[in-house]
Amino acid sequence: MVSGVAGRYASALFELAQENRAVDAVARDLDAFDALIRESEDLRRLIRSPVFGAEEQARAVGAILDRAAIGGLAANFIRLVAANRRLFALPDMIRAFRARLRQSKGIVEAEVRLAEAPSDKVLGDIKSALREVAKAEIDLDVKVDPALIGGIVVRMGSRMVDASLRTKLNAIRLAMREGP
Repeated sequence: MVSGVAGRYASALFELAQENRAVDAVARDLDAFDALIRESEDLRRLIRSPVFGAEEQARAVGAILDRAAIGGLAANFIRLVAANRRLFALPDMIRAFRARLRQSKGIVEAEVRLAEAPSDKVLGDIKSALREVAKAEIDLDVKVDPALIGGIVVRMGSRMVDASLRTKLNAIRLAMREGP
């Protein structure tokens, strides 16, 4: 969980969204805004830079929200964050909101790293195996890391399993150095 300013803002938004029975709508809108942040270097600069004043940030964010058709609680929240000069923490707030949402739905987050993009069947097999281990629904974050050479690395909560070829080769290399 994210703590500090981001955690407090996210918790307040989550509780407000629950009261208004709009948790999923808020999550969709926050995801849409987060996608805009990831896609636009200019938007990232706007939310990170202390050079822009609160009014400038609020005006720019308002225009972006209107153009992206993001409204309701999420839009009001983002406007409030801009007015309070906390836009720099917005990506962390969105992450914290997602964590609260997963927690409330009993969903476990798992990160899977593979050397190459998996087929849909392989992805389904991985997800069902993790679901069986966690005894809960899984939110899977798949990352491709060619440096692994082959195999898989799975991180779920505090547990991690590294069955990558790179790790196995490093273990062999280390064993050969030590010798008899």
